[in-house]
Amino acid sequence: MTSVKFGLIGGGVMGEALLSRLVAQKVYQPSEILVSDPQQQRRDFLAQKYGVEVTTDNRLVVTNTTEVLLLAIKPQVFDQVALEFADWQVAGETTTVSLVISIMAGVPLKKLEVTFPRRPVVRVMPNTPATVGAGMSAIAPGKYIQPQNLELARNILQSVGKVVEVPESSMDAVTGLSGSGPGYVAVLIEALTDGGVCAGLPRAIAYQLALQTVLGTALLLQESQMHPAELKDRVTSPGGTTIAGIAKLENAGFRSGVIEAVMAAKAKSQELGNS
Repeated sequence: MTSVKFGLIGGGVMGEALLSRLVAQKVYQPSEILVSDPQQQRRDFLAQKYGVEVTTDNRLVVTNTTEVLLLAIKPQVFDQVALEFADWQVAGETTTVSLVISIMAGVPLKKLEVTFPRRPVVRVMPNTPATVGAGMSAIAPGKYIQPQNLELARNILQSVGKVVEVPESSMDAVTGLSGSGPGYVAVLIEALTDGGVCAGLPRAIAYQLALQTVLGTALLLQESQMHPAELKDRVTSPGGTTIAGIAKLENAGFRSGVIEAVMAAKAKSQELGNS
């Protein structure tokens, strides 16, 4: 096995998303990656699919050749994992880790920097479209981050989509919007599909129409740089079908419902961070 350069603790959905893209884009060779996960089935799957080394020992992912440590675990188990690195301040002197990346919702930088003292740490909120390379990640840099550390973090996260930098004070809001947002969009697509069925369309056709409409609208807004309100105005003719539908959405509180969803998810992220 080649010396480990990328250590991953947590081989779940988001951990795998980053892993798959890093391997596919040859950012790291499979032989340079070591993944720690407590589930035997998950370890076997990742080893077979991506050719990476796996372990149950979180400490093994940090060697004297490791460049990046990625924490992709649930925030509720971080305290337990942190105990395994209680002597990091001593052991860390013998490692070459130049960056610690956390994608845990709600876990603040100050808590991460207690576990990994004097190390460059970035807190990141990605989202599930990262699994197809279309993710959105927000980075909040810690106090020991240098420009080269931030550039390394960007290079890794750009393998799964787009990246923006925000202050840590905005991370709970990011979680409520883009972190949880794919769930809201999925509900919208499902609702559009059900609406099509209610209007008399076969479900398979309704789903295809709903999915492509959402995808196409997003691409149109992205490529044209048009404001969503402008697009809405362009497709709502006087007394027409679209404005009739929008009037019903407004009457049902659609807009305020989405806003409340973002705020509720933000509040939950804050709660997780304080637990």
